[in-house]
Amino acid sequence: MGAKWPLARTVLTALNGTTLVGLGIAALTGTKVRRGPGGILIAEGYRRKAPPATCFTIGSVIITRRTAEWLLDESRAALLAHESRHAGQYAVLGPLFWPAYWLSCGYSWTMTGTYGTRNAFERHAGLEHGGYRVAPLRPGLRRFRRSAATGSSDPPAGSPSPD
Repeated sequence: MGAKWPLARTVLTALNGTTLVGLGIAALTGTKVRRGPGGILIAEGYRRKAPPATCFTIGSVIITRRTAEWLLDESRAALLAHESRHAGQYAVLGPLFWPAYWLSCGYSWTMTGTYGTRNAFERHAGLEHGGYRVAPLRPGLRRFRRSAATGSSDPPAGSPSPD
């Protein structure tokens, strides 16, 4: 994205109210908010059990269990970029991000047993950079996908018998 995107993202998440929600959660949970790069705010010291992630983003607020220094360390630039991409998703979708994200989590869980592997939002943000593992399709779905691709419900010649 261009040099103007961080400013546009910050303005859009402020206008659509998602950053205000992020700041509210930060205040309610006793985290300390600090400025990060490109209009991102970092709420450090999150102590609640849910969600279990090390970091999560609401609007332009990245909430982390760790310190801002930990997140801003050069060795975690990919994680910061991942969370910043989520802020961009909030800028575009506003509060609609929440139901869209959870539907995508449900789809991913149904297909793979993980919330991230097939989640379009996590894939766009950089799946591995967010700490998500890539999981294969569930076994029953792999069989269905294979038969749909070949146009047959019979296993390919040379395959072991399902019995």
